[in-house]
Amino acid sequence: MAKQPMLKFVQTAREMPEKRGAETRREDFQEIYAEYARAKAEEQSARCSQCGVPYCQSHCPLHNNIPDWLRLTATGRLREAYEVSQATNTFPEICGRICPQDRLCEGNCVIEQSGHGTVTIGAVEKYITDTAWEEGWVEIPKPAVERSESVGIIGGGPGGLAAADMLRRAGFQVTIYDRYDRAGGLLTYGIPGFKLEKPVVMRRNEQLEKAGVRFVMNCSVGEDMSFDEIRAQHDAVIIATGVYKSRDLPGPGAGATGIERAIDYLTASNRKSFGDSVPEFDEGRLNAEGKRVVVIGGGDTAMDCVRTAIRQGATSVKCLYRRDRANMPGSQREVQNAEEEGVQFEWLTAPVAFKGDPVNAVVVQKMRLGAPDATGRQSPEVIEGSEYDEPADLVIKALGFEPEDLPKLWGQPELAVTRWGTVKAEFTTGRTDLPGVYAVGDIVRGASLVVWAIRDGRDCAEAIIADLAGAGSVAAE
Repeated sequence: MAKQPMLKFVQTAREMPEKRGAETRREDFQEIYAEYARAKAEEQSARCSQCGVPYCQSHCPLHNNIPDWLRLTATGRLREAYEVSQATNTFPEICGRICPQDRLCEGNCVIEQSGHGTVTIGAVEKYITDTAWEEGWVEIPKPAVERSESVGIIGGGPGGLAAADMLRRAGFQVTIYDRYDRAGGLLTYGIPGFKLEKPVVMRRNEQLEKAGVRFVMNCSVGEDMSFDEIRAQHDAVIIATGVYKSRDLPGPGAGATGIERAIDYLTASNRKSFGDSVPEFDEGRLNAEGKRVVVIGGGDTAMDCVRTAIRQGATSVKCLYRRDRANMPGSQREVQNAEEEGVQFEWLTAPVAFKGDPVNAVVVQKMRLGAPDATGRQSPEVIEGSEYDEPADLVIKALGFEPEDLPKLWGQPELAVTRWGTVKAEFTTGRTDLPGVYAVGDIVRGASLVVWAIRDGRDCAEAIIADLAGAGSVAAE
């Protein structure tokens, strides 16, 4: 009888790739987790129970065939594992690094629920595709037939890039218009290198360029080029701009020097990692070195900011969040990493004012949790008389992002938006009310996860293929 290669979760403990020590990793912007060795990846994959109803798969926005590629990895069939992984996910090595697996696939693993510790799905996913790149298995997309129809994509973030990849494989002519000098959106300029090293993103951009995708960089729609001009050049247009308008802080002194937006702070840091000239960083404005840093917010962007400040040499880093640890929206794994690196969390605290210009303190009010709100989370309530001053030389606002007013910016009053300012688009296809215009990712959902943007981009590409090419469209090789 053949030896059972799977269901090893009873005799084999869950083991993540080795994590660099906090004292070492806080000195640089390199990723903090090492790569699995082949034997270790096989061993950890073999812990999968191959359950009949794979909750890991159903709770993945891309519905990745996780049990299948875990079994292939466990039995040494790595190239096949990569092919299965790539079939449903345009960027598996990126998702393996930055997806909140603890809230998605791993958090819903059956053996996790039974107390044996989840399968390390994200780490194996990363290992599979990193190995594929090293072995030369990742090929340039080559469409079986070139088509004459063209698609313009406004925004080169994960949603736009995922759509571009699928459309190019189907033979369409694809042009990406992006406001920055490098494609990738928040993958490039928002997420720090210790979570996602930039060569990982750049090689995907290069792959698309070699496949024939045209990139028009430093192009701000509404300024450098009008929406109507782009629309006139293409058979279909995808709006994939993301959401970049930062939510603001109210209260006296909120406009003082030294209070900065998270996106500006993270972009400056990432630009330095590319070797760019960044005057705002070099002059000290967007550099935490030698400063008492206070970050306001509890999401993953706030975690990126506090961990970046530690690496820049801040004298102290504190994170203020108005709810408690259990109710924060960010990844618990990221909170743990931040604490290990020296970040202090002040739970149940909220800013009410700022002192000094430049800022020298945040006036903080203590909170308590009251009745649940419409989302089911307990609403924070002010504790009267609990105010105190938190010293700060740099305050970073990480309160989330909102959509820009695209109808106004682009001179398109007929582009329908929701009451939140997001573009109204059809679920799964991305179709808007404007003929031939689609929208995907955060500009439709509001600030969300990279994996959802990838899902939206892929779904939209399929809709465009059907709309432009009909049911008999030629599949890619």
